[in-house]
Amino acid sequence: MTQQDSSPSNLRSPGWQREYEASIHEDEPKKLLERIHLAEAAIFNRLQELAQNADNPQSKAERNAIADALSVLRILKRDKLQFPDWEIQ
Repeated sequence: MTQQDSSPSNLRSPGWQREYEASIHEDEPKKLLERIHLAEAAIFNRLQELAQNADNPQSKAERNAIADALSVLRILKRDKLQFPDWEIQ
């Protein structure tokens, strides 16, 4: 499986992906924060579902895509909403 195969847009989990895609295309800061919160909630719910099928290889690929999506959401918060970068060492 390539990196591209596990990207957020290549998986079939429309719930969290729809919210994630909406957040990365939002330009208005107030709406962006709301969309990020919705995406994070949808991702959290999906992770709860995936925990039930932890041995499924497709679940692993989706968890990797979710990790990538969460990184992008963190960058959006830092760069567009001026959140502090909590990964600075």
